[in-house]
Amino acid sequence: MNGLMMDTPLSLSAILHHAERVNGSAEIVSVTRDNPRHRYTYKDCFQRARQLAGALATWNLNPGDRIGTLCWNDYRHMETYYAVACSGYVTHTINPRLFPEQIVYIINHAEDRYVFLDPDFLPLVEAIAPQCPEVEGWVILAPADQMPETSVPNVLCYESLIASHDASFEFPALDEDSACALCYTSGTTGNPKGVLYSHRSTKVHAYAGLMPEVMGLSRMDSILPIVPMFHVNAWGIPYSAPMVGAKIVFPGNKMGDGETLAALINEEKVTMSAGVPTVWLGLLNYLKQSGLRVESLERVIVGGSACPLSIMEDFDKYGVITRVGWGMTEMSPLGSVNACDMNKEDYTPEQFAKLRQKAGRPVFGVEMKIVDDEGNELPWDGEAFGSLLVRGPWICSSYFKLEGSDAHEREEGWFETGDVATIDPEGYMAITDRTKDVIKSGGEWISSIDVENVATDHPRIAEAAVIGRPHPKWTERPLLIVVRAQGADDLTVEEVLDWFDGKIAKWWMPEAVEFIDELPHTATGKIQKVRLREIFADFSFE
Repeated sequence: MNGLMMDTPLSLSAILHHAERVNGSAEIVSVTRDNPRHRYTYKDCFQRARQLAGALATWNLNPGDRIGTLCWNDYRHMETYYAVACSGYVTHTINPRLFPEQIVYIINHAEDRYVFLDPDFLPLVEAIAPQCPEVEGWVILAPADQMPETSVPNVLCYESLIASHDASFEFPALDEDSACALCYTSGTTGNPKGVLYSHRSTKVHAYAGLMPEVMGLSRMDSILPIVPMFHVNAWGIPYSAPMVGAKIVFPGNKMGDGETLAALINEEKVTMSAGVPTVWLGLLNYLKQSGLRVESLERVIVGGSACPLSIMEDFDKYGVITRVGWGMTEMSPLGSVNACDMNKEDYTPEQFAKLRQKAGRPVFGVEMKIVDDEGNELPWDGEAFGSLLVRGPWICSSYFKLEGSDAHEREEGWFETGDVATIDPEGYMAITDRTKDVIKSGGEWISSIDVENVATDHPRIAEAAVIGRPHPKWTERPLLIVVRAQGADDLTVEEVLDWFDGKIAKWWMPEAVEFIDELPHTATGKIQKVRLREIFADFSFE
């Protein structure tokens, strides 16, 4: 017997309708090239999205066609998100930080019909446009009187498209399983892989983001999404914020500028923000140098890579709660969030410091397990290490145009994350390594991430990475690669190694330390350990 409930589709159009009618007066503030502080409402945003959708309807597009975006976090990008997806097409967000040849690959692989771009990326497009012959038009996000001159053919003006149609467009009814967004991974090896999200998966994911132990959003919040909208849809904030009517403050191309971020937080009364560790380092450094505070800021979500304890403790001094999150492009991206701050009083300071660095507990909707090399499930005892597998309604079943891919190679119905993890009895998961990066010394695993976290807590170390190198006795031993902090040119190997004393197991101690000016990173800021292994291919322990 089935329940007698209405079967209304879980589509993004419903978010638009709700925000337009119920939360229409909530603000969206943006930093853009043509306006340092653009300000309007959700109602304005979605009225303009309807106008843009009217323009798209004249382009002879088919349902499911991909529309690319090379854009910063701002109001025009938000309008494009909804106009494209709610019209039945697919918003393909492109990471402009990828190498040009990778951008060419994903535009062509996605078969983008049109590409929307911020004027900042016009030089990039001028270089790659000849290699993207299937793109029928390039839409520049600018007003008509500020359109740049360019040699790129088939260029259109965004504001002229908006002005050419009124807001009477009615979005079609869509199947909730139809595709709405496409995002490519920024892997360190091989071509990027496309993850194709559905309306249903995206909306359910947005619901999850609202939960108190996740982002805990409400209409009382003012949210600064520093994580790019081209990086897994800004972790779902463009969808979850309109659901509750939270104010959004978009930083545009200033997402890495500590001074601008501090000004936005203070002037727009930002209560919550989300971004990668390097962003927070920039903001904290500016606050220390300027003496300013961020009184309205209550909490930040940190993801994308491991968060050093020093960042969390620095935010403590400003009265800001830091929550570590973990996820993947293939997971939309929410997987786990660490909200141990909600019961901080249950732990000693030492226990809390250790616990808060973990990736957190699974968000409801995500199932996790760890398995050994033979696929046997391992206990949640905080001790056993194993390959981390996940499944859930917003986790990919296969990669775009790569049917039969290795997304579920280990076990059907479970996605293999490529991470090695432990899970404790309370459900707190800790990433100890990537499967391909794990160091096995004398038959025992060494967590490179734990060693890196201890290293980056040193006040004279800016960044650190650990890779395994061959050892004549122990098979592999850890090599620590260090970037000295500014003003720490005299930092020595001995000082670094002394720092580890009593903080990690003796046999985890780095066998050697090498200093380097800069670590290689992926387009999303992750350390490229493949590249480091190439750089130190000839290294040997003496």
